[in-house]
Amino acid sequence: MQAPARTLSGADGLKHLSVATPDRPLKLDSGRVLEHVEIAYETWGTLNADKSNVVVVCHALTGDQFAASPNPVTRRPEWWPLIVGPGLPVDTDRFFVVCSNVLGGCMGSTGPASLKPDGAYWGTDFPMITIADMARAQIALLERLGITDIFLAIGGSIGGMQVLEWTIQARNRVFAAVPIAVAPRQSAQNIGFYETGRQAIMADPNWRGGRYLDEGVRPDRGLAVARMAAHITYLSETALKRKFDRKLQDREAKTFGFDADFQIESYLRHQGQTFVDRFDANSYLYITRAMDYFDLASEHGGVLANAFRGLETRFCVFSFSSDWHYTPEENRDLVRALNAAGCETSYVSIETDKGHDAFFVEEPEFEAALLGFIDAAAQARGLPKRRDA
Repeated sequence: MQAPARTLSGADGLKHLSVATPDRPLKLDSGRVLEHVEIAYETWGTLNADKSNVVVVCHALTGDQFAASPNPVTRRPEWWPLIVGPGLPVDTDRFFVVCSNVLGGCMGSTGPASLKPDGAYWGTDFPMITIADMARAQIALLERLGITDIFLAIGGSIGGMQVLEWTIQARNRVFAAVPIAVAPRQSAQNIGFYETGRQAIMADPNWRGGRYLDEGVRPDRGLAVARMAAHITYLSETALKRKFDRKLQDREAKTFGFDADFQIESYLRHQGQTFVDRFDANSYLYITRAMDYFDLASEHGGVLANAFRGLETRFCVFSFSSDWHYTPEENRDLVRALNAAGCETSYVSIETDKGHDAFFVEEPEFEAALLGFIDAAAQARGLPKRRDA
C-alpha cells in the first residue's frame, strides 16, 4: 500500500492564519460556504510604518508560498529566485513580500487534502472553487495581517489571473499590478488539455472516487500523466527541439518497444514522477477546474473592459512570443480592455523561444522591464529608491 499524500496544517510548522470562521465564513462563487479556512503563507522583508510597501506574489498552478525561500517540506528550492529577493525586481530589502498557498492547494491551505470537522479528508466533498474565491481568501489573509492596501500584486499564469481578481475585488487598494503570461479567459484548447489531465487522474484505480487519502492510497500514475500533458504546454516547439529534438536516451539504437527511447520521453516521465511526491491529485483537479471557469468578460456583462472601469491601479502586462498556453494575442486582448476602461497600462512583449515558462527562467529583457516598471511605480507611490539606483 502506498503512503497517503502529504497533507499539511499548522502542526507542520508552516505559517498559517484562519481567514474564515463560523461567525465570518468564506462565501464561494458556487453558493457554498466554508466556515473554517486556513491559508498558509510566507513573508520576506520588513513592513514599513505606514504599511505602504506590501507586495503580494501569486503563485502558478503547481506552486506554493515559497517564492523566495526553500520549501521546508519538499526540500525544493525557491521557485522565483530571479525575481524575488534582495536587490531583485521584487526587492525584499525594500518591500514586505507576502506569498500564500491558494485556497484548494496542498501546502497548508484548506483544500481537498485537508481534514473536515468530522476527521475525514475533504476529498471531492470539498466545494468547487474559482480564481475569485482564491483572491477572496488572500484578501482576507492580508486583512488578518492588518494590511488593507498593497503596493503591488504580481504573478504569472494562474497567478496572473489572481492578480486581475485582486484589482477587481480590492478596488483601488492595489496601487500597481503585473499580470504575466495570462489571459482574461480560459481557452477551449486549455480546457481540453486540463480535462485530459483530470481524466487521467480519475481513471487511475487508486483515485477511488476522490477518497484515496481515507483509503491510504494515491493515484500517482494518473497524476503523473496529468503533469506530463500539462508540462508540454509550458514549453515551445523551438525549445523542445533545441534541448531534445529526436535524441535517444542512454542508448545507441531504438528498442522497438515502449521504454523511454527518446530523451523527451524520459524528461516528461521524470517530471511526472517527481510531481507526485509534492502535489495532491484532488488539488490538481480543483485548481485546474477553477482555471477553466475563469472568464472575466462573462462575469461583467460580456464586456471585458467593464471589469476594470473606475480602477486607478496602474498595470504592466507581460507576454512571451513563443507562449502558446496563454498567447501574446490573449494578453493583448487584456491590454485593449484595460485601455478601453481608461486604466494606466503598459504592455511588454518579450521575444523568447522559452515558451510559457519563460517567466521562471533567466530572461534579462523581462527582468529589466519588470524592474523598470516597479521602480517607476515605487517612485509614484513615494517609496524609497533602490540602494543601487
